[in-house]
Amino acid sequence: MSFNPLNEKPIKESDWFDDWKKLYPKAYDKNAVDPYTKVRIILMNGTEFEQSGFYHNFARHCTDNELRRQIALIRRSDQQQQKRISYLKPIDETILETTIAYEQLAVDLTALMARRERDAYVKKSLDFALLEDFDHLYRYSDLLEMEQGVLGEKLVGGYTEIMPGRPTIAEHRHPFDDVRRGINNKTADPLTKLQTAIITAAEQQTMNYYMNVGTFYQGSDLGRRLYMEIAMIEEQHVTQYESLMDSSATWLECALMHEYAECYLYYSMLEDETEESVRLIWEAHLRQEIAHLHKVAELLKKYEKKDARELLNGGEFPELIAFNKNAEANKTYIRNILARTVTNSAMLEEIVPLKSLPENYEFFKYNDKVNRSPAYVASHDVIDKYILECGEDYRFEEQPHPVKSLRNRLVDNIDIGRKP
Repeated sequence: MSFNPLNEKPIKESDWFDDWKKLYPKAYDKNAVDPYTKVRIILMNGTEFEQSGFYHNFARHCTDNELRRQIALIRRSDQQQQKRISYLKPIDETILETTIAYEQLAVDLTALMARRERDAYVKKSLDFALLEDFDHLYRYSDLLEMEQGVLGEKLVGGYTEIMPGRPTIAEHRHPFDDVRRGINNKTADPLTKLQTAIITAAEQQTMNYYMNVGTFYQGSDLGRRLYMEIAMIEEQHVTQYESLMDSSATWLECALMHEYAECYLYYSMLEDETEESVRLIWEAHLRQEIAHLHKVAELLKKYEKKDARELLNGGEFPELIAFNKNAEANKTYIRNILARTVTNSAMLEEIVPLKSLPENYEFFKYNDKVNRSPAYVASHDVIDKYILECGEDYRFEEQPHPVKSLRNRLVDNIDIGRKP
């Protein structure tokens, strides 16, 4: 069913805000909730984090106090939404258990987007980071089982396989090689514009989470080190995805796309959600976001004399994000991308096979610098320790690994994607 938020009647500004009782929701039961409900919650929490951060930066680059007041009004409503979503997480869910849901989101959202992306360059960028987040899920899952006795396959509900991707040790690239070419909002497909905005927000939230919780992890120094290392890769992913966005857009044009993306996501989550209490939250937030979108459309008209419908290609939503119905197709897609591109690396704006890099290229210098002692690289160390304790690594594979050199469960391959 098609939906256009610009055709909807916005609610009154007085209905943008709720009292404390409404803001503090009943948390989900971590032992009973569908894993994709947790994934949706993390995605929408990240979307609200992105929105708040964007509007604060907008205000810091704005000299018109009346416009600042309008930004503050919208931002306050977004902050309430973020609090309600964030507190759906229960007290008894550990940092590491939540982390598995973060990585499941990164894997399945990226795969879903890549499968339908029409811009070949953007698709290649999605495929590239996909295999790295896939590997993070594997590393964190081994740590989880080793230190907390919890099987990752139960947390992901069998929706997502758990096995090595492009090894994390091979992901550490020189900063220059994570910057991509930006799209042009005037010519880009509407879905591409939405997807670059959404994946940037999602990866930004993952980076922020690891930056903050790593030092609070109490399981071991090894776990703290793993968060430190993977947080650095998330910084690389945010660099990649934000550089895909059209940086020539004005602040108000960006605000319009942020609001439109939020409307699109809340409508997608509402249509996809299986937990009724959470569906009610998505429905309430959608109504608020439609009002925010209309408010920004008015500001765009007032300050820049631009029409929101023209910038949003009319405003009708493209195909929605649906996690449950895409789970099996995502598994097949990830296996195919692994088989074809696991040894890919990057050279400035281009994603290329590792073997095509010059011998003295910066990737090798930088990677060797940060991984001077591979035995101390946390992502490698965690698998080594697991194999030492249990005889083989922890995986959840439905078939043999599609990459032959990654099938051996008795050793962690630290050369693939790193050594020519």
